[in-house]
Amino acid sequence: MPSIREAIQYLSDSARTPTDRLHPLLSRELETDGASLFAEYYGHLINLSFKGQEAMRDIISMALERIERGPDGIPIRLYPFARHLRNGPRMIVIDPEISFGRPVIAGTGLATEIIAERYLLGESISDLVHDYERPQQEIEEAIRCEFQAAA
Repeated sequence: MPSIREAIQYLSDSARTPTDRLHPLLSRELETDGASLFAEYYGHLINLSFKGQEAMRDIISMALERIERGPDGIPIRLYPFARHLRNGPRMIVIDPEISFGRPVIAGTGLATEIIAERYLLGESISDLVHDYERPQQEIEEAIRCEFQAAA
């Protein structure tokens, strides 16, 4: 919340019109990576949470592209990175309406945490593939996701 308050204060302080000063969030297309608030100004991606510091567009854009939005523009799903690939697979999803927002294999309710726990207890990937009837890639991605989250 403190970074959101700072972002709103920055928007208000840098507003050009009285209406924008009074309602700084009203006329902006805002994006977030979960920690900071961003807006586009004249072709530059600005981190509003850091007093208007210009953000590294490529890195932030990669993360923002993995957020699925509803028709109203509100984020509804996140496809986290399980490895560092620009267009990495979207096999894992975080959706507040599935498994209480825990990461799951997309299209299933299968929590990545359960797969990773079984793997850590010594079960092989082929055993997990057989038990869950999911492709090996999905099982490996689920394990990667949990290991990255723990790091």
